[in-house]
Order: sequence, then structure tokens, then C-alpha cells
Amino acid sequence: MEYSPPRPSPCCRKKKALLLSIMLFIWIFVLYSCVGPCSTGVLLDPPRDRDGAPVSAASERNERADLLSRLRWEDVEYEEPGAARGAASRDLLLSDEPEPRAPEPSSMSSFSNGAGSKKLPQAIIIGVKKGGTRALLEFLRVHPDIRAVGAEPHFFDRNYDNGLEWYRDLMPKTLEGQITMEKTPSYFVTKEAPARISAMSRDTKLIVVVRDPVTRAISDYTQTLSKKPDIPSFESLTFKNRTTGLIDTSWSAIQIGIYAKHLDNWLQYFPMEQILFVSGERLISDPAGELGRVQDFLGLKRIITDKHFYFNQTKGFPCLKKAEGSSKPHCLGKTKGRTHPDIRPEVVRRLRDFYRPFNMKFYQMTAHNFGWD
Repeated sequence: MEYSPPRPSPCCRKKKALLLSIMLFIWIFVLYSCVGPCSTGVLLDPPRDRDGAPVSAASERNERADLLSRLRWEDVEYEEPGAARGAASRDLLLSDEPEPRAPEPSSMSSFSNGAGSKKLPQAIIIGVKKGGTRALLEFLRVHPDIRAVGAEPHFFDRNYDNGLEWYRDLMPKTLEGQITMEKTPSYFVTKEAPARISAMSRDTKLIVVVRDPVTRAISDYTQTLSKKPDIPSFESLTFKNRTTGLIDTSWSAIQIGIYAKHLDNWLQYFPMEQILFVSGERLISDPAGELGRVQDFLGLKRIITDKHFYFNQTKGFPCLKKAEGSSKPHCLGKTKGRTHPDIRPEVVRRLRDFYRPFNMKFYQMTAHNFGWD
């Protein structure tokens, strides 16, 4: 007799089918429930541009910098203050104190969020006092690729013992491709400064703003007089002996203007092609032209042009139509523009005779005639 296994009853087959259906339903339900939260935990939608394409963090930073470079300064409206006063001898700068910093522009808000890093300066305005260094720095800070310290660090003449890390910490943060700058006019006449800057970096670019040494000396005296009204007269400080007309070169106001002597010290450590000389007179008469030379020297695109400036008749020098981080016209402070005291023509003539040979030497060294004689 052939054996055949017992067949399951219809009732058992129904129970198995029902059990499989329940298990399949539970599996589908669990899978469906996991799709939403699981996918959001794994895939993050990146920031996108107007066309829907993903935007990288680097692209965002580049776009901020590019935005500043495309600003249309010619569209800025301004109102020139005051009527013109009588012609008088004016200072381009009358104080070494820094101008108050304006708030950072919103397009550069990445700096306040911690972007960028602090670097040692690649370019330094090293002099000269009363030549126009503050004006040059304020003009340069309009450029989106320049970040500069507002106050004078005086690191290479007064604070060198604090070390390079202390100096670096004073610097503003910069993004890739931006230049860090500072200005301290007393570096130019500090004997140790060239060797110290060279030890930091031999590639540092140096900028010197020079001005007619006679006018510069009078401007220097004017600043001191404003702080100490009881100082001796300009004439008495200028001469060791009024009868012989011997100039007192120990007085700092006179000594600073012997540019050839100080430059010789710098050329022991830096080649001439790493030093740019800016004319303080042309910084007043043609600020855009001088700023163009500076931008070329720094290897930057010429973004600062004549459309950035207007001439303030009251103060007697150019002002910015729109300063860094501000929507208003900007001139240097109230201390800029004091009238020089009257100096006897004979004193001025003797000073010009004294400086003439030094000026001629300076013209030869720089291959540029500044026209002070």
C-alpha cells in the first residue's frame, strides 16, 4: 500500500496566509515610516543660487568680495560742507592719532562671524610723519582687498619686545587674496626698523609718503604748538645760531626731512623695487592718480578711482564721497586743516637752502623729482 502524507486542511492554509499577510503589512508600515526622518538625517539640501545650482562656502566668500568691487561710487550723492575760506597753508594731516573706525559693511559680515585669519602685514606704510600717511591709509581702506589696522601699532620702534605673536594679534582677519596692512610713520626714521621688518619678512612691501621737507617741518611744529602753546617759536628751534644761520639738525622736525639719510638705512635691507614713494602734494592734487600707483605696487586691481573723491574747499584737501562701512561723505577729523603760523620768508629761504642738497640726493636715489625746489 502506497503511503501519502496528510494534506493540510483548508482551515490551516487560511491561517498561514493570514499570518504572512500580517507580517508583510507590518514590514511595509515600518519601511514607510522610516523613509521621511531617515532621509532628512542623511541628505542635507545645500545652499543654492538663483538658478537652483548648489553654492559652495568658498563661492559665497568670493561673491562677497566681488560685490564690494562692483560698487558704483559715481552714483553716491553728497553735499559739500561750507563755503571756501581764504587760501592758507594747510596740513593734510595734523595728528598721529587714529580716526574713529566706522562699522564694518554688512557685505563683509563674514569677518564678524569668525571667517578669515590674522596674518602679519604684507605691506607697511613706514613714513613720513606729517606727510599724508593717515589720508593714504583711509583712502586705501576703501579697497575690498585691503584690510588695515586703524591705530598705529608702533611695533618695530616701541613694542618690539612684545613679539611677533602680539603684533599678529593686532591685525584684522583677512580672507584668501586680501592684503594685511598697517602704518606707523616713525618707522622711517627708526634706525632698527629696517632690520626688524626684514627679519619678519624680506618680501614686505614698504610705502613712504614724502612731502616738501620745509612744509613738513612747519606742519610738525604746528601740531606740537596745538598741544603745547608755550613752546619756543619755530625760528628759535630751527637755528642753533640765528646770526650764522646754522640749522639745528638735532630737532626732530628738521631731522625727519633729511629723507636721503634715512632711505640709505632702508636700502641696506630692502631693494628699491620693494619701496614705493608717494607724493604728499599729489595726494592732495591728484589722489586717484597716486592711489592708482599704490594699487599697482600692491598688485591689486585699480578699484579706487577719481569717482571716489571730492575736493573739500574748506579743509583744502580731498575727501571720500563714501568711506569704508559708511554711506556718508568722509573727511579726516577736525584737527586736519589747521592754519600754519606765519614764518618769516628769510627763515623759509634758509631752510630751503639747507634741504636742497639732500633733496637732490633723494631725487637721484628714487629716480624721481618731487619738485620741492
